[in-house]
Amino acid sequence: MESMSLSRRQSLHLLGATATAAILPGCANRLAAASKPDSAAALLDSLAWQLIEQSPEGATSLGIDTGAHAALRGRLGDRSAAGQKATAAVLRRGLKQVEAINGEALDPDTRTSLAVVRSAFRTSLKGFDLPYGDVAVGGWRNTPYVVIQNVGGYLDIPRFLDSDHPVRNAFDAEAYLARLGAFPALLEGELDRIQSARGMGLVPPSFLLDKAIRQMETQLASLRDGGDLTRSLVRRTATIPGDWEARAKALSTGPVAAALERQLAELKLQRTLATSDAGLWARPRGDEWYAWGLSASTTTARTPEEVHQIGQEQLALLHGRMNPILRSLGYTSGTVGERMTALGKDPRFTFPNDDKGRAEIIALMQSKVDYMRAQAPRAFGHPVKGNLEIRRLPPAEEAGAPGAYGGAGSIDGSIPGKIWINLSTTELHSRYSLPTLAFHEGIFGHVWQGEYANRLPLIRTLLAFNAYSEGWALYAETLGDELGAYEGDPVGQLGYLQSIAFRACRLVVDTGLHAKRWTREQAIDWFANTNGSGRAEVSSEVDRYCSWPGQACGYKIGHSEILNQRDRAKAALGSKYDLRDYNDAVVGGGNVPLDVLAQNVDRYIAAKQG
Repeated sequence: MESMSLSRRQSLHLLGATATAAILPGCANRLAAASKPDSAAALLDSLAWQLIEQSPEGATSLGIDTGAHAALRGRLGDRSAAGQKATAAVLRRGLKQVEAINGEALDPDTRTSLAVVRSAFRTSLKGFDLPYGDVAVGGWRNTPYVVIQNVGGYLDIPRFLDSDHPVRNAFDAEAYLARLGAFPALLEGELDRIQSARGMGLVPPSFLLDKAIRQMETQLASLRDGGDLTRSLVRRTATIPGDWEARAKALSTGPVAAALERQLAELKLQRTLATSDAGLWARPRGDEWYAWGLSASTTTARTPEEVHQIGQEQLALLHGRMNPILRSLGYTSGTVGERMTALGKDPRFTFPNDDKGRAEIIALMQSKVDYMRAQAPRAFGHPVKGNLEIRRLPPAEEAGAPGAYGGAGSIDGSIPGKIWINLSTTELHSRYSLPTLAFHEGIFGHVWQGEYANRLPLIRTLLAFNAYSEGWALYAETLGDELGAYEGDPVGQLGYLQSIAFRACRLVVDTGLHAKRWTREQAIDWFANTNGSGRAEVSSEVDRYCSWPGQACGYKIGHSEILNQRDRAKAALGSKYDLRDYNDAVVGGGNVPLDVLAQNVDRYIAAKQG
């Protein structure tokens, strides 16, 4: 299943995909004072706040829009071309400052932080040099299409306001209204950019536009009716005096709806020009964009052909492990994919497609999170809490969303981490696939890892690398297997192995779509038939690869590297090796590019060797 957090990662992608051209009054003074920081630590902190001030939503998600930064709570980022230029300017200045530092005399943790900043800023600046698309600074959501079925303010902002923006008093409610009032300008900034991209010949695939148009129409209908944007504020201001409902409704049914109508008209115009060509190869400078996107997502220089081959090799190994388990269960005829398809239709492993089935899904996921949390002392020397809640994805978003995603909450713990699960149909989930999904999204996956990141300097909390983030979450699935989650449960272990194989398939399909000119139908057929995954799930997955080129390749590349580094540590340390120490070193070292991960493991090995 997909794994990306709304509450934290979805908001923090705005560090790149949205920018703010104007600095807050008061913030300008702080930046001026920090323009000549007297230490590497001061520079890193200055850069963190410059990024945060480009993305006020991220400050709220992290719970740091307080005190001197409280004004951030009433603002949204600027998704216009000017906002993009402002973010790129911050990166260029920051990179120049970081590269001027001589790190030889610094402590290892600070050297690591500087290496992380250099990598993230260099990669992002290459993305900003491309003629179109969004760049996530140290994030995962790089996309050529600023508004599409799983990208855009029409999805991000309503979800963010409902889930992350606090409403505890009149100040918070006024800040909510201020953000609602800023929403139309954000939409207009996006509109200008997608119109400009169309002028360059960039039009998304027709099947993505069809989804986006349906979702936007649903959102518009909700807005005209008062909608979730109003109800969210009304629900949370029941004991706060004020005319909140009338004011929110006036904004959402007026300027917000009007701006969204203009975006919808543009998407409908683009639909008349669209083709069904799925990959970036069919877009202007698409090969160049994909090469960058693949590099940014894997933090490697591997070519599409190399990644494609790795996927096929990994898939063969995993299917080799699945085959004897299937045979022991009586599934002896057909390919592994065909037999997994048959297993998926077994009513013993499905859920009723109703509210009862949805409740069963959430309850099963919660039980698996609880099980894994209890195993923490076996896997970590210094475990965190793993504060999370499991919530259904907003129905208006489900059609264009993956099966689930998750991530950590605020730094102070006041906003819990979340697992968001798509329950549009229970056919997206099976009883044997949910345990490994809970481990990936929650414990010891994204929620868990994010809590360690929240302990690091702010710049390290902000900057994340797709291959590490998703590689770690996939490694969390492996830990679930190694810590006994499937003892006596061969079907559950098949679910785990199919999940890992699913990520190997992504290497093949993503590169197939964007570099080998696969059609959407070809990708869906290959994926479903090869891995035995449901067609509903796979169709949504393939559409996602079309809108986030390269992102899906980070999972297995990162997972394999974490396992390779673990094997290296075992070989070097022998009897001194301890799983808890290794895991502490990898997760405690923070979210890093894969070459920096190897350096962190070098430090761990050297320390253990004495």
